[in-house]
Amino acid sequence: MPYVNIKITREGVTAEQKQRLMQGATQLLVDVLGKNPKTTFVVIEEVDTDNWGIAGEPVTAIRAREKSGA
Repeated sequence: MPYVNIKITREGVTAEQKQRLMQGATQLLVDVLGKNPKTTFVVIEEVDTDNWGIAGEPVTAIRAREKSGA
């Protein structure tokens, strides 16, 4: 009974994109490990960019800097 946890930043991912992630992750486990898709669980967690850091800096600040061109 595989369990896949996908964590992404909360930046406007659509329900359709989430469904495609679920389908793709499930299919990967079917193809690679021969797992039963009916017993494969996929959970997507969206994390606020204030709570996701890269190199000691919140993604919110990184995105703001990228938008300003700095």
